[in-house]
Amino acid sequence: MPRMTANEIASFMQKAFPQARMPVEIEELRDGFLRIRVPVTDRHLRPGGTVSGPVLMTIADTAMYYLVLGAIGPVALALTTNLNINFLRAPKPADVIAEAEMLKLGSRLAVGQVTIYSAGSDDPVAHATVTYSIPPDAKRSPKPSE
Repeated sequence: MPRMTANEIASFMQKAFPQARMPVEIEELRDGFLRIRVPVTDRHLRPGGTVSGPVLMTIADTAMYYLVLGAIGPVALALTTNLNINFLRAPKPADVIAEAEMLKLGSRLAVGQVTIYSAGSDDPVAHATVTYSIPPDAKRSPKPSE
């Protein structure tokens, strides 16, 4: 069972990162997996009408951060140490769906992968591997079952 719920993550993000402006909806959160949806607007598009690469990178990073929060609790200073993304095909000008999976969660590092889709398509538009550093003084709250 995750240490934070979708609502707790959303509330934490509003408090810890009030400057964040991208609307993100957590559609599913469970141990080791998270799915988010980001509504796409004209400001996310590049010439040619596709979602821009920087937007996809931001979504991949956001999905992994939310997954890390779900796993370790509200640790604002967990941060990206590596993000590698492969753009696979042009995304449609539609909502973006990102599915993050935890590959390894250690005491200092979290490693995961994020697959990104355009809403309405089963073909991924991008795939990222992301590593997060977890601060050594991170206070992890026990899981409800502990």
